[in-house]
Amino acid sequence: MGKKQKRAEAETEAERIENDKAENEFELTNGDSHKKKKRRRRNKERDERDKEAKEIPTVSIAVSGSIINNAQSLELATRLAGQIARAATIFRIDEVVVFDNKSSSEKEDPTVTTDNNSDENESGGAFFIRILRYLETPQYLRKALFPRHNNLRFVGMLPPLDAPHHLRKHEWAPFREGVTLNEKVPNSGKTLVDVGLSKNVVVNQALEPGIRVTVAMGTNRNLDDDSPRQVVSLSKPREEAGLYWGYRVRYASNISSVFKDCPYRGGYDLLIGTSEHGLIINSSELSLPTFRHLLIAFGGLAGLEESIEEDSNLKGKDVREVFDSYLNTRPHQGSRTIRTEVVLFDWPVVYVPIYETCDLNKICIFLTGSNFHIASVFPRTNQPSNAKSSTLKLPEVSQIEEISFPYSSLSCMVAKSVISF
Repeated sequence: MGKKQKRAEAETEAERIENDKAENEFELTNGDSHKKKKRRRRNKERDERDKEAKEIPTVSIAVSGSIINNAQSLELATRLAGQIARAATIFRIDEVVVFDNKSSSEKEDPTVTTDNNSDENESGGAFFIRILRYLETPQYLRKALFPRHNNLRFVGMLPPLDAPHHLRKHEWAPFREGVTLNEKVPNSGKTLVDVGLSKNVVVNQALEPGIRVTVAMGTNRNLDDDSPRQVVSLSKPREEAGLYWGYRVRYASNISSVFKDCPYRGGYDLLIGTSEHGLIINSSELSLPTFRHLLIAFGGLAGLEESIEEDSNLKGKDVREVFDSYLNTRPHQGSRTIRTEVVLFDWPVVYVPIYETCDLNKICIFLTGSNFHIASVFPRTNQPSNAKSSTLKLPEVSQIEEISFPYSSLSCMVAKSVISF
């Protein structure tokens, strides 16, 4: 059983414990009437609808693993993967999908799906995933979760992502990432977890060693108190505290598997593809529908067109049939091709978070000549909404230094000029 599957089981167990009280309310006792059963069923259905309504929208990116194959050395490949990881973190991406261009008849590459047991001649996709996962992992967990590997020898040259869950030893937060230890709490059915503090904490579950878990630390900062903490799902920090808690990494053998194996209930409901052959559209004409799970796809060396052509599940389909929007994000480019790592950082449609209280808002910023078009994708609540937009007339990018704007602090890198709102 892989560590990813073990973590998923731990999260499922955590969710089961959280729901124990609610489930107990639905247990039937002697003498319950048919009306009470129906009432309980209606209440349960209502709770499920409420839970779905509170689901926070997500943004995923899909990147072709072939971009790694174009790197001339292991060091350059490491730097390239590091740039993608950094862009995903800066823009609060929830999921990074690395896909290959394999037909449906080809079996999934085991070197991609195995966490740490692949050989050193791994494919570009496997290497890409290894670096992405390594950088997303808090520094204090890496030694336990990532054995020494030749393909990790240049990661020390990369700047840290410094994501909110990459906490220092002296920092306290309502949640921390940890790894389960071999040492058990005697006669208790509980587990010791290393969460990067001066002392290990106890969680109220019996878990196998070597599994990464998210621990709710609570308000008790006394580590000498052995009161058990709780293992929660990876999404809890974002749902309860509005914290960005890193990205998940997933492998897809082809572009159709990117869509088919979506981990979110109901799948992706808005698909955007990017290509130099895509539609050129003015920002004022672009209308973003309501979405819960957005996916933005970036092609490999030959673009998304090749990925779709080589996928037997999609063969013969026009790329515009596959995506809801197929856009040229850099019209009138001076180079024949633009590298994926450049597009992710200097993209005309940039998803940027605004911090206000604990809720999340994301906006789109479109660069059109000297106009910056700003469109709200969803508000500072857990509910998505239809896009609302306004246009700001600004001087040329080269002249921009600072702009006052009546919102919370927000910074965005555009054409090497920092714009502060």
